[in-house]
Amino acid sequence: MTVTDPSATKPATKPASLRPVLDVIPAECYDNPTWRGLVYVVRDLVVYALIVTGLILTDRLYFVVPLWLLAGLSVGGLFVVGHDAAHQALFKSKRLNDLVGRMAMLPSLHVFEAWVLGHNRIHHGHTVKAGFDFVWHPVTAEEYAAMSRWGRLLHRIEWSPLGYGLYYGRQVWWNKMMHFTPPPRYAAAIKRDARVMKAITGTIAIGLLVLGWVQYGSALGAFWMLFKVALVPFALFCYVIGLVVHIHHIDRDIVWYRRSEWTKFAGQVEGTTILHAPYGLDFFLHWILEHSPHHVDMRIPMYHLKAAGKAMSEHFPVRERKLRLRDVLANTRACKVYDFDGHHWMTYREAAASLAAGQVA
Repeated sequence: MTVTDPSATKPATKPASLRPVLDVIPAECYDNPTWRGLVYVVRDLVVYALIVTGLILTDRLYFVVPLWLLAGLSVGGLFVVGHDAAHQALFKSKRLNDLVGRMAMLPSLHVFEAWVLGHNRIHHGHTVKAGFDFVWHPVTAEEYAAMSRWGRLLHRIEWSPLGYGLYYGRQVWWNKMMHFTPPPRYAAAIKRDARVMKAITGTIAIGLLVLGWVQYGSALGAFWMLFKVALVPFALFCYVIGLVVHIHHIDRDIVWYRRSEWTKFAGQVEGTTILHAPYGLDFFLHWILEHSPHHVDMRIPMYHLKAAGKAMSEHFPVRERKLRLRDVLANTRACKVYDFDGHHWMTYREAAASLAAGQVA
């Protein structure tokens, strides 16, 4: 990993607040004309519709499998658009943001107001803060050792390269967005959005089942239509978004803090990364991998994140590098269990050795 080199223009001591960072972001990074947001919305909807049409019309696996991969990315792209709208960054109009956000999150089965609570208020408000930020929150060596055999196995799977989607689907989407008791202040809005989302997606699911029955003439064919058009793309979306969130905040050099140690600068600048995606990936992911400026100010539209990140890196030491598979895998291998006293990540082997050393001492 390459961290941007400090220079004479960068502060010798890190600030506690975000004000110095906000001051270096150009004013034009906040421009969000309605037409530009609508271009991305319409483009992503057209791409998604074409992929869905292809999945409906073909059963040849050499077409279906590539379409599945594109569908996972396309649902992810719509989700990033909805994510921007949920931050009220895509448009100046709150009404338009809320409408587009709810619509764009339908293929990923997300309840808009639940996402606003969990993501905007909790994750962004407490990034890498122990006991508060629920996204890829690490366990200690003692907590891992105290798990049941099944719990340790599940942890090993979810914190492996194969488990990004399972972690996101179970820990974030299901436990924190769908099957949870919201605070009374937000309960009415979340329950309303959940009813609307379930009604719309349920109607679409029934429509796909009927279409499958008509096209294939059997219950198995009906389920196959639902499976290939909706369920597999959702599962692949979970993997994509789980991986994306993991590389945003899990890194051998990213420190997690207890509440008394945490500052906004530590969470939003040092607890995030700027990753430059390979050519073409931002067509779907909309620069969300340029994540540090997004955490510094959620109001920056997705298409200005690269410029905002460039301005930040000229004044502050940010974690910035090209997105490379070997770095992702190396961080995933190294970051399994966390030592909040020593502020460092450990592998399972290192965690066991640490416990053994403590018992001997």
